[in-house]
Amino acid sequence: MRYRDYYEVLGVSREASQDEIKKAFRKLAREYHPDHAKDADKASAEAKFKEINEAYEVLSDPEKREKYDALGSNWQAGANFTPPPSWGGPGGVRFNTSGGGGRDFHFGGTGFSDFFEHIFGSQGGRGGGFEYQDFGGGDGYEGFGTGVPRARRGADLTADLLVSLEEANNGSTREISLKRPEASGGTRVETLRVRVPAGVREGQQIRLAGKGQAGRNGGPAGDLLLTVKLERHPDFQVEGADLEYELEVMPWDAALGRKFTVPTLKERVSVTVPAGSPSGRRLRLKGLGMKKADGTRGDLYVVIMVSVPPAKTDTQKERWEQLRQAYTDSK
Repeated sequence: MRYRDYYEVLGVSREASQDEIKKAFRKLAREYHPDHAKDADKASAEAKFKEINEAYEVLSDPEKREKYDALGSNWQAGANFTPPPSWGGPGGVRFNTSGGGGRDFHFGGTGFSDFFEHIFGSQGGRGGGFEYQDFGGGDGYEGFGTGVPRARRGADLTADLLVSLEEANNGSTREISLKRPEASGGTRVETLRVRVPAGVREGQQIRLAGKGQAGRNGGPAGDLLLTVKLERHPDFQVEGADLEYELEVMPWDAALGRKFTVPTLKERVSVTVPAGSPSGRRLRLKGLGMKKADGTRGDLYVVIMVSVPPAKTDTQKERWEQLRQAYTDSK
């Protein structure tokens, strides 16, 4: 497994503020988002975009960033990496057996790298160890003195699934791989088809019945629970089924009003910034947000952000002074 330097991916220092990290992500995400890439570069752009998303997923979350920083700054990107023994939860999902060797379940195709899964991946079962649901009494046998072991349900497996806004909006079918340990000591790779329903939300779980840990003594297998993580978009913030888009507006356009074109998940549309609009004003574009489970759609809110450019030349300073004087005289 290769170490990933998330700071290097975003091009920021380890002391970078959250605002610097956000700006770096947006700049790179707009450059590498598949919608903005040329057809010949879409595959490489998509891979780079996922890498940028993963870095931002970690560095924008204070808890994840603290855990990542605890690994130390001596690692080099691409260097072989093995998590410390005390780290807990390596290998995507680990079940510790009484034998001490442990059994690892590795996921592929979830949208996250092996490195991310090892450090931040969800755990199997409820406590990270071999767990079964007992279908009977607490002694583990069918009846007193029978010597027949009770059937036990296998533990659930859990993992994160990175879903783009387009997939969440339109639905999709994904393939993920699950490498399972076998009793013989080998592994078996299983390919699973996952239906991502239109209208899925951040944190929602997709259940694949019977795809978890095998049962014991004839008990049923557990389930595989995939927790949806929405891919960060360079243009939009997601609030439930609504989207927010920040529109940078110059002071004169905010004062006099102007038409702009803004992106949506489908196409660009026209919006009018009314004269006298303050920074922070929200313009609602009805029905241009995310699709809901019932087929209706949320809204897109265009948030006006008035940007004041610095006066760098004598002419610019003179014009700003004239503007200030004009407003002062009008009082």
